[in-house]
Amino acid sequence: MLERHHLAIVRAVEELGSLTAAASQLCLTQSALSHSMRKLEQQLGTDIWLREGRSLKLTQAGHYLLAVANRLLPQLTHAEERLRQFASGERGTLRIGMECHPCYQWLLKLVSPFLQAWPYIDVDVKQKFQFSGLAALFGYEIDLLVTPDPVFKQGLHYQPVFDYELVLAVSRDHKLANQQSIQPAQLSTETLITYPVPTDRLDIYNQFLTPAGILPKQHKPIENTEIMLQMVANNRGVAALPRWLVDEQSQNFAVLPVRLGAEGIQKQIFLGVREADLDIDYLRAFTELAQQFKLPD
Repeated sequence: MLERHHLAIVRAVEELGSLTAAASQLCLTQSALSHSMRKLEQQLGTDIWLREGRSLKLTQAGHYLLAVANRLLPQLTHAEERLRQFASGERGTLRIGMECHPCYQWLLKLVSPFLQAWPYIDVDVKQKFQFSGLAALFGYEIDLLVTPDPVFKQGLHYQPVFDYELVLAVSRDHKLANQQSIQPAQLSTETLITYPVPTDRLDIYNQFLTPAGILPKQHKPIENTEIMLQMVANNRGVAALPRWLVDEQSQNFAVLPVRLGAEGIQKQIFLGVREADLDIDYLRAFTELAQQFKLPD
């Protein structure tokens, strides 16, 4: 009946576009691959592909099988790697997904003490996902997700680790620099610099600008925090960043924080893990370390 290699074949054919390429990737002959899938189709009583000349098109059953493959194969690979590590005396790798671009600076300060405390654990950080950080967590591509916007779903646990305020970073000689707070309309003539994230996921849009029906004069995505701050310091725009980051970097860049609205925009950073992994000692230790780590006031 249905076995792991069937799932691997379906996913490989979909990714590579042909039986020949899939067979090569999986170290099979094309005839062996075709025979295996024909036998499965006979056992299941349904076709996986519709054959149109040289091309293959997934049937409804094939699409379902592909979804199963995309969900289960990463989990099986993860389980095998974990068991291999146990067998060889290794402890493994903590794979961290980042949905908070500026939090990378915060994370760097945690990694060193964590590695010192856990000499047999490596750390890997992933900032780009095929779909989302949530999908990466469910798909076993990462073990822990750092996010300011948790999506609470069954099977996941989120731990808040620190609060912060989102502010507007401006140059020290900018016209807004001496104001205690600003209103959305004041950004209508500004170039707004943000991380390369869709605007519907940016808090400065969905909690500040969009409710007021305001758009900035120009929106400029920049991925690197240091370049972003250099742009702000040289009056090439203003940027929405955590207050703790602006305060910390003001020693290196001529920038100042300005409150967004009279009450400000208050946020939290969460660490998300799978509930099934809550008892993993090094994962729990990282979460505890993150809760103890103090940000600058």
